Amino acid sequence: MVREKVTVSTRTLQWKCVESRVDNKRLCYGRFILSPLIKGQADTIGIAMRRALLGEIEGTCITRAKSEKIPHEYSTIVGIQESVHEILMNLKEIGLRSNLYGTCGAFICARGPGYVTAQDIISPPSVEIVDNTQHIARLTEPIDLCIGLQIERNRGYRYSIKRPNNFQDGSYPIDAVFMPVRNANHSIHSYGNGNERQEILFLEIWTNGSLTPKEALHEASRNLIDLFIPFLHAEEETLHLEYNRHKGTLPPLTFHDRLAKLRKNKKEIELKYIFIDQLELPPRIYNCLKRCNNIHY
Repeated sequence: MVREKVTVSTRTLQWKCVESRVDNKRLCYGRFILSPLIKGQADTIGIAMRRALLGEIEGTCITRAKSEKIPHEYSTIVGIQESVHEILMNLKEIGLRSNLYGTCGAFICARGPGYVTAQDIISPPSVEIVDNTQHIARLTEPIDLCIGLQIERNRGYRYSIKRPNNFQDGSYPIDAVFMPVRNANHSIHSYGNGNERQEILFLEIWTNGSLTPKEALHEASRNLIDLFIPFLHAEEETLHLEYNRHKGTLPPLTFHDRLAKLRKNKKEIELKYIFIDQLELPPRIYNCLKRCNNIHY
């Protein structure tokens, strides 16, 4: 377990991992802080990050199992201690890490007596098993257990729809929990007096081992930024139209010329509207400017 002392900056926005631990191969924990934030910002960021962590990160899991020797989902097989339903539930809990797109196949082929674990899964090189010791079934007699698996990468949770025609060919869908983040919480600590009150955002993340909490935080942040990119493009388009309206009709521009002009317009606006909070002024000058109600940038 790693712990660091929490230090608060009063000038620039900073984040830090203040606690990190691995409870086991399938449970990792991380605690992060972001500060300083003005009142209300911590709640805004915390709610958005929690939803992005739980719903916007892709994960990999087993979504289907197939065996011709299984009559139906709730049957039992001679020589296997677990029922078919229990085996499917154990397959659902297998933690996987991959960089694949879409679906791929894998299979289990084991002979008893003995235990069948995640180590017995034969999968493509692009798929990695988080914990090879995860239990699948126990074979009490010298029989063969062969199961075909479908592995998929996606996001969120998908409830399996069981149709009668699926069971006829020995194919059984499994409820898919793609979310690598098991849980995420945020809390807020306020400090300061009066109008100078600021906030510290604390983020707690638990993952299933396929991602570290730090990796999950980075991926959720990127996904959240991607959702706002269309609004940024819309703003650039508006700036471009307003610029043309004042300058008159211009000849058609190439893609590179258009991109360069948009970046130039954006930089002009950024330089014109720089808030005094972004200037990193000495405390005395900053406080003097802040007391003047009409000076913001």
